[in-house]
Amino acid sequence: MRSAVIVFPGSNCDRDMAVALERASGTKSQMVWHKDASLPDNLDVIAIPGGFSFGDYLRCGAIAARSPIMRSVVDFANKGGHVLGVCNGFQVLIESGLLPGALMRNSGLKFVCKDTDIKVETSNSAFTNMYSKGEVVTYPIAHHDGNYVADDALLARLRGDDRIAFTYTDNPNGSTADIAGILSENRRVLGMMPHPERLNDPELGGTDGNRMFTSLAEALVSA
Repeated sequence: MRSAVIVFPGSNCDRDMAVALERASGTKSQMVWHKDASLPDNLDVIAIPGGFSFGDYLRCGAIAARSPIMRSVVDFANKGGHVLGVCNGFQVLIESGLLPGALMRNSGLKFVCKDTDIKVETSNSAFTNMYSKGEVVTYPIAHHDGNYVADDALLARLRGDDRIAFTYTDNPNGSTADIAGILSENRRVLGMMPHPERLNDPELGGTDGNRMFTSLAEALVSA
């Protein structure tokens, strides 16, 4: 699995993401600066990590979504490439138009940082095929603007197309229908607020997140 991690000013989970990808694939992940105009050749997956890109000015992810590299990321996704956006990365994916809906300020108006249980709503994707539908896993969250908002029509489409990847068992931010992560129409783009890359080492809290990266690596090898 050949992967790249996009790095913006204010990214703070980029190295964690690269380590998780490398552990799953055995191949070094490339770090790509946001001002680059093009991606490395022959990539299988691009990850957009968590953090506070551009200090979360304007709207979270809004400036990052207009960085030069994002034109190439959008093109990569539109051609069927796999893209994972976590936390701030989810915000960037929405601001770039690769995923629908909006991420607003948490309903409690406070930054939330804790481990949280999330339910796997579908195993039908390259990101989730090593989980069982209905399984509950624990991932950390750390966000101020993680309240996913979808109107009734969008929510019906997400449910009807089996595109809700994860939901919270105890909603920490007010997200519509407890949504913690969603898939694109072609199921190759995943955006989620919880951090699987932060639970990827038994010596550093647990391995619940490891299966996401292993799932992705094995799905891409067998594709």
